[in-house]
Amino acid sequence: MGRSVGLAFYLMVSARLRRMGDRTLARRLSAGKEDADRIDERHGIAGLPRPKGTLIWFHCASVGEVLSIQELIKLLSYDDPNLSFLLTTGTKSSADLMTERMPPRCQHQYIPIDIVPYVQSFLDHWKPDLAIWTESELWPALITLTHDRKIPMLLLNARMSKESASKWRWLPGFAKSILSRFDHIMAQDDVTHKNLMRLGAKKETLELTGSLKEGASAPPCDEQTRADLAAQINGRPLWFAASTHEGEEAIVAKAHAIALRSTHRLLLIVAPRHIERGPEIFRDLQETGLHIGLRSRGDKITTETQIYVADTMGEMGLWYRLSPISFLGGSLAKIGGHNPFEPASLGSAILHGPFVFNFAEIFARLKKVDASKLVHNEKELATAVQYLLSPERTAQMAHAAWEISSVGAEITERAVSLIFETLDQKQ
Repeated sequence: MGRSVGLAFYLMVSARLRRMGDRTLARRLSAGKEDADRIDERHGIAGLPRPKGTLIWFHCASVGEVLSIQELIKLLSYDDPNLSFLLTTGTKSSADLMTERMPPRCQHQYIPIDIVPYVQSFLDHWKPDLAIWTESELWPALITLTHDRKIPMLLLNARMSKESASKWRWLPGFAKSILSRFDHIMAQDDVTHKNLMRLGAKKETLELTGSLKEGASAPPCDEQTRADLAAQINGRPLWFAASTHEGEEAIVAKAHAIALRSTHRLLLIVAPRHIERGPEIFRDLQETGLHIGLRSRGDKITTETQIYVADTMGEMGLWYRLSPISFLGGSLAKIGGHNPFEPASLGSAILHGPFVFNFAEIFARLKKVDASKLVHNEKELATAVQYLLSPERTAQMAHAAWEISSVGAEITERAVSLIFETLDQKQ
């Protein structure tokens, strides 16, 4: 398979950037953006031995993508106990999550940065039998060198927004060279399907399926912890701001202050998308004059607590189960929103801002059946929270969302079938 001029130039430059890569990683390490104990993995030097037998390699950008494929890995491991799995990501938060929620027979490594010598070292060690990319993080050297070794490649849960596609169109041959190397692509929405077609994906390898996140299992929670927190909350009305980004905590705090005027015992739980921001959020929210608790500090929820900052890893399932109302962050900030299926699958009514382009089709389906509510500012958010404090209204919206979320199992089953078909063709 040929390479476009752009891809050939990229690979030529990438092959000569080892020194620059070393300096980049050193800067990131000093800034706290890399894991000091595992920095060699970013150079392509393995931190673990390769397991014997068939190895399926999944690459995910970060936490959201990891969560979307965990159920898929579990099903594969149940169907074939001889399979082993390598999961690569590029963020510390995703690595932390994997230590708590590692699927069976799965190992985690940091992905090497996209410099040819690093990629070669990575592939020399792991020698995967199948490589699977998820969503939208496509590294040209990693994809090309994997394909050159005749390793079958799938792109699952593919996402390509109009904004991303417009950037790729400046290098149409480059995009086609990358996309044509995949044996099969499962697109998660119609926008992605059309954009991938325009960029050069092969029609016979491209399939519109829906999102794997629809088939993902609900995030778990420790029942004893849930019971302890329920006792601390003690029946108080409660709402949850999930996966918030910078600027959104101030908005939800203002909305909470408005709602408190009519519901004095109301409690707000805030779980930032990046938990390391917890102490900073705690300090900022203290300036509101409200009583703030910080989970990472060991604070309990008391009768005086008005906002509780939940800055601990792996507890989203806990808060969704406790709260009947969830505002999804990344939607008032121009981030693109986060996965609505987690709160939907756990019976929580969904509120969100206008910026949900990462999950536009899913939110459109939720809106169609009145399973979510759009808000634009703190006043609208406060009004929506007050409206949903009625259990009857919350239950109606949550049930509609649950019905939407419960149809996704067949998407995961389709991915399982595709993976086994691809492995069979290789043998």
